[in-house]
Amino acid sequence: MKSENVSISHLKTKVGRQVTLCGWLYNSRSSGKVQFLVIRDGTGLCQCIAEKGNISEQLFEQLKHLGQESSLKITGIVREEPRSPGGYELAVTGAEIVHQTNDYPITPKSHGIDFLLKHRHLHLRSQRQWCIGKIRHTVIDAIRRFFNDNGFTLIDTPIFTTIAGEDVGSLFEVDYFGEPIHLTQTGQLYLESAAMSFGKVYCFGPTFRAEKSKTRRHLAEFWMVEPEVAFIDLDGLLELAENFVSFIVEQVLANHHSELETLGADIESLEKIKPPFYRLTYTEAVEILTSDKAKDFMAAQLGEMQEQKQQSETRIAALENEQNQQGLKQWKKDKIAAELIELRSELLEIETKIENNPKHTKLAAEFQWGRDLGGSDETIISQMHDKPVFITHYPKAAKAFYMKTDPANNKVVENFDMLAPAGFGEIIGGSMREDSYETLLAKIKEQNLSPENYDWYLDLRKYGSVPHGGFGLGVERTVAWLTGEKHIRQCIAFPRMMDKVYI
Repeated sequence: MKSENVSISHLKTKVGRQVTLCGWLYNSRSSGKVQFLVIRDGTGLCQCIAEKGNISEQLFEQLKHLGQESSLKITGIVREEPRSPGGYELAVTGAEIVHQTNDYPITPKSHGIDFLLKHRHLHLRSQRQWCIGKIRHTVIDAIRRFFNDNGFTLIDTPIFTTIAGEDVGSLFEVDYFGEPIHLTQTGQLYLESAAMSFGKVYCFGPTFRAEKSKTRRHLAEFWMVEPEVAFIDLDGLLELAENFVSFIVEQVLANHHSELETLGADIESLEKIKPPFYRLTYTEAVEILTSDKAKDFMAAQLGEMQEQKQQSETRIAALENEQNQQGLKQWKKDKIAAELIELRSELLEIETKIENNPKHTKLAAEFQWGRDLGGSDETIISQMHDKPVFITHYPKAAKAFYMKTDPANNKVVENFDMLAPAGFGEIIGGSMREDSYETLLAKIKEQNLSPENYDWYLDLRKYGSVPHGGFGLGVERTVAWLTGEKHIRQCIAFPRMMDKVYI
């Protein structure tokens, strides 16, 4: 019977036919005269059943001793099998071993995060990292599609920059042919000039922040998309942002239901992400943080986490007891070990949250108007909402010089942050931009910045200034929210953190 090379993702169209898969051995187990080989090929997983009598004795023995991540071409008849990964399996009729691998370092046993980061080049092959990577790809595709289909022009802004768009202290300085220059924090200031030419523009690329932070929400290098629009107001920006995020979620749900299930993402909550989103002013957010409502909410959260902790400890004890039983098959030991890794990680996370709960409750209760919202404040607000929430009109003193002062209240600016629900916090920050030359010049001087460095930026207010604004969305934070991933280091292939750069 003739065989054709196909990908695992196309098996549903090949039922009853003989095909060849080219991939790697993800895992395997043997049961006497039958071997169960799970193959991955970059598009999915497929269980391949090799039976004695259907293939040569020599090949059966070769497959039996094949190491994890060995590469091979495996041929067989496609059949439906709901219990198999992807719903289809291969009845093996032949195979060609391309490269025999032994002692693959990432096994089903326990591995710490440092070990996995040091072996990131191999860890990317894991099912969890594969699912996150596929979802990230769709997020990026949805970003480009949304803006391209809505009349925006892509502008490539520089990575080397002479000016600061955010806190000067978070700039990375590099040597540029003997002169000091910085890695970009944002393409926004350059993008504003392009908006005066094209009307609606966006940039998309890596950005860099030298913040000395080790939290789960921070990376030194991350990807950000930034749209900028001429002739828009704050309400228009909020509508653009909620339509944009809703489109991203819609595309991920449409294309990655199985991957989201594998990751344990909250699919039901994601299905609620449709406009309109919640809207709070900064002042209203402060009132919530300092209210009994927030205190009662945090107390309820603490009770739920303590119950989760007890359940996890009980399950871990049961698995450890099972692990020590005599005569346990190796595949069962590996399965228990993998579940214990996950449970212990979850337990550590719960214990950290329990420890931090009283601190965050106290900080919220003592929050004073005028401060910027911190990570714990954003977490509380976002946990109290089942959809993204906009927080608008922050105090002027807490925000960047380019944000436009609210004409109705000169103590605040026309800006917003979008907080993802379930405690994931800020994924978008944006604002209207100051369009008055005199006001912008005064703000630059107030913040002890050199007006000479901003001559070209000030020119935009001298020649045809218009109301305009924009925002930035962080890709890694967005992927973390969609997948339920706790740390954004898992949401980029090769993370760059303050204390860790492995490869």
